[in-house]
Amino acid sequence: RHRSGMSDPSSSLIVERDGPIVTLTMNRPERGNSLSLDLVGRLAAAWELVDGDDGIRCVILTGTGSRYYCTGGDLASGWMASGYQPGSDAERQVIEDPGRIGKALLLTYWLRTPLVAAVNGACLGGGCEMLQQTDIRVGEEHATFALPETGRGLIPAAGSTMRLKRQLPYAIAMEMLLTGRRLDAEEALRWGLINHVVASGEGLAKATSIAEAVCAKGPLAVAPTKASAIETGWLPEELAQVIDAASGDERLGVCLDTQHLWASGIPFGTVDEADALVVLIDGTVGMDR
Repeated sequence: RHRSGMSDPSSSLIVERDGPIVTLTMNRPERGNSLSLDLVGRLAAAWELVDGDDGIRCVILTGTGSRYYCTGGDLASGWMASGYQPGSDAERQVIEDPGRIGKALLLTYWLRTPLVAAVNGACLGGGCEMLQQTDIRVGEEHATFALPETGRGLIPAAGSTMRLKRQLPYAIAMEMLLTGRRLDAEEALRWGLINHVVASGEGLAKATSIAEAVCAKGPLAVAPTKASAIETGWLPEELAQVIDAASGDERLGVCLDTQHLWASGIPFGTVDEADALVVLIDGTVGMDR
């Protein structure tokens, strides 16, 4: 695979590409990898980059160092106050279009590309809120997870009041929201906030193996599978079925027979055709494995 560095290693967000996998590293260790306006702007641009390139099949989000994943907004930098003067093009773009904040935090933007988190330390505030928008999550054994906003007179308003109670048992979610309860990695695993706990320093390697597994699957199946899961959300089943059926039609409708396979531009021998779908003699579609 071709490996290329795509950004300055001194940037607040390091972007690296290895074949179909892009790794985004929040790079402000001296500030707990907290969210400066520059980092916010660069995250928004990174999501646009990823979803705008069909060759990118999976993304990993992590932080620099071994202490911090992301500790939320950098309140001391002053960027949340009016009158803040931008110091970079990324900051200027956010000031001109404040909607980019919601995109950066994945509050108002659902990433089409599968997203794996490699949590390498403290995952707090906005970092924990972004975590809830990732698809698969790896936590190193020393990682911690919390929403301390209410202790500072703030609301965890980057999605946690909506999403956390859907992803965790209600009582656990509410204790985190209302008291700032901090979960260690084993607790986060027990309650389903993360998928895996690994030894310190092994998070990125585990996340990379997961990303490679995602990339080994058929792209024409992975993308609509994630889209259907997102779009149905926690809707009542009768409403979710309508969306799921439409997604299924889009995925499989062009594969009902050999003529449609060729007409859709999907030749026999592709990963999707060989490894996922078998066009049966009677015209139905079945799973190969």
